[in-house]
Amino acid sequence: MSTREMQCDACEGGQPFEVPPCVDGHGSDCPELICTGCGAAVLIATFAFPAPRLATRRRQPGVHRRAA
Repeated sequence: MSTREMQCDACEGGQPFEVPPCVDGHGSDCPELICTGCGAAVLIATFAFPAPRLATRRRQPGVHRRAA
């Protein structure tokens, strides 16, 4: 099992976290980590969301804009 040190909110300090046995087939890249001090679980988000598209104003058909 691989370990890394992270901040544990339950232990209120830096603790080593390890990857539990993963049944989803992630292996050492599993996004779930467990604090070795207290057993608290943490899920690491390893994916990115696409940027939201900005709303564009559409012209109504048949309506033309003119300069003043």
